[in-house]
This record gives sequence, C-alpha cells and structure tokens, in this order.
Amino acid sequence: MVVGFVTAGILILAIAGFVYLCINNKGNKTANYIAIALLLLALVSVPGSFHSVNTGEIAVVKQFGKIVDVREAGLKFDWWFLRKYQIYDKKVQNVEIETMSYSSDAQTMDIALTMQYTIMADKVEDIATKYGNLETLESRLQSVAIARTKAVMSKNKAMDIIANRAALSVDVEKDIKSAIDEEYYVNITTVVLTNIDFSDAFEKAVEDKMIAEQNKLKADYTNDTKVATAEANAKAEIIEAEAHAKANKIIQDSLTDKVLESKFYEKWDGVLPNVMGDNAVITDITGKTKDTD
Repeated sequence: MVVGFVTAGILILAIAGFVYLCINNKGNKTANYIAIALLLLALVSVPGSFHSVNTGEIAVVKQFGKIVDVREAGLKFDWWFLRKYQIYDKKVQNVEIETMSYSSDAQTMDIALTMQYTIMADKVEDIATKYGNLETLESRLQSVAIARTKAVMSKNKAMDIIANRAALSVDVEKDIKSAIDEEYYVNITTVVLTNIDFSDAFEKAVEDKMIAEQNKLKADYTNDTKVATAEANAKAEIIEAEAHAKANKIIQDSLTDKVLESKFYEKWDGVLPNVMGDNAVITDITGKTKDTD
C-alpha cells in the first residue's frame, strides 16, 4: 500500500514536471497535447485509486478477478484499473425471515424469526471464493434457517406450539446453529421466533375453546361455592341443634323436685286455685275457702 502511495506521488510529480516543460516549450504543440492528456489521466486515475475501508469492515482485493490481498480498515491506494475492492461487513448482521410451515396435526402457520450472525473475518477469502459475496452467503443462511425451523415446527401439535412458544424458540435456535457449521464461515449469535400466526379459522376455534373452558371453570367454581355454603350452613345447623339439645339436657337434669317446688313458690301469688284434684276426683273448693274466711 505504501508503494502505491509513493508510486502515485512520483507519477503526479513526473507528469506535472512534464507539463511544465511542455508549456514553456511553446513551439511544440504535440508535446503540449500529450502533456495535457497525461495530466488529465492522472487527475482521473489517482483519486479513483484511493479506497476507504471503514471500521468494522474488511476488504478482499482482486486483481483481474483473482484474490491478491485482504485489507483491514483505513485509507488504501491501489490503481483502480488494476485492482477492485470487495467490502465485507464484520459487524453483527440482522436477518428478518418469514416463511410458512405446518404443525404435526396439519395446521398452517406463518412464522417470523430474526437471525443474527457475524462473519469469520479470518475466513473472508473463503467466503469470497465459495459464495462470491455476502448477499449470496446470507441467502444461503436464510434457506438453512427456514428448512430447520419447518422441521422443528412439524414435530409439534398446534396447541403445543401456542403453549410452548418460548421453548420452541430455543429449539429452533439450537437446530439452526447445528446446521450452519464451519462451512458457512459465520457465527450465529441469536435466533428468535418473533411471531407465529395460525389461520383465522384455527385461531377462532382456539378462542371459542378457551371461552368454553373459562365458562366451565366459572360454573364449576359457582357450584363448588354453593355446595360449600350449603355444607357450611348444614354443619352450623347441626352444631346449633346439638348445642340446644345439650342445653335442654342440662336443664332437665337440674330440675329436681325441690327445684321445681322452689320455682313454684317463686311464681305463686298466694291465691289457691278454685279446683283441685287428680285424674280421678275434682273438687270445687271455692265455697270452702270463703267459709273459712
């Protein structure tokens, strides 16, 4: 590269000196034309021979179609008519992929996933030789990713895919990484399933099923609540009845003859009844009580 800069400088100086001499030699018009042509050629050739390789990029240099060098970031000089620069990006590449797939129970789905990768910078010559450019390599990576994603999805039922999307994303990433080996000269950093969209008919069926299950759960909960309430009320009534029975038993056991007699006198107002007797004889004692008075 340094040699290129030096060569360009010497050439420019030589042409400039030649032009200066020709201009001073006013009698030789042919020489003047040649000098002007050379100067114009230099002005066109030299600026176009400076090549800029940005940070995060690497360049494959080809001369007449053959790889002759690899250049890192910086300003380079190579004659444009001799050498061409093919730029490869070393930064993380983000690839958005969309495809259609089937579940194991024949449900169709539209899948979207994001794949990120970086090229192996030390294998850039191999990439250029085998794939020609980064676009072709990326197209091949997409094909592999689509094939492996479909393979993973086809092993699972639609309802399992809906329920286990996060786990399936991990499975898809593992499968793609194992399929994209060292022959692709890239490192797969991340693969994420960003969307799984089933047909409208299937999604409606799933929604109806979920609503039915929720209604059933709600009904079961209501019934269970009613049964629990009834059982609780029944237990409360039994407990209350048992408590009353125990209380009555205690009262009954405590009512001896003396207690009953005492209770009688506590309630008696001192007036004898008009009729006294037992089941066999009833006697009216009204008159007798008056005579006695």
